[in-house]
Amino acid sequence: MKTITTSAHLEPGTTMRVTVFDSTPDGEGFVSLRIGGDSIDLALLARPGTADALRALARAATEAAAALDRLTGPASDGAA
Repeated sequence: MKTITTSAHLEPGTTMRVTVFDSTPDGEGFVSLRIGGDSIDLALLARPGTADALRALARAATEAAAALDRLTGPASDGAA
């Protein structure tokens, strides 16, 4: 991954879109994973051979979602 650091808040209306760009005589194909909101649009471009990186991203996102579920679960109001 090329280096950039930024932050944005995911909101309930955040959109995700996958677009496949097929190979051309001038270059190999790639996949674009776009995550967007009102004023921010993030595009992750993945070339062939980087599927494992996308799978790792999906696992990390699932882990983060599970952590949010635990934070907002019945015991999150301070009662143990």
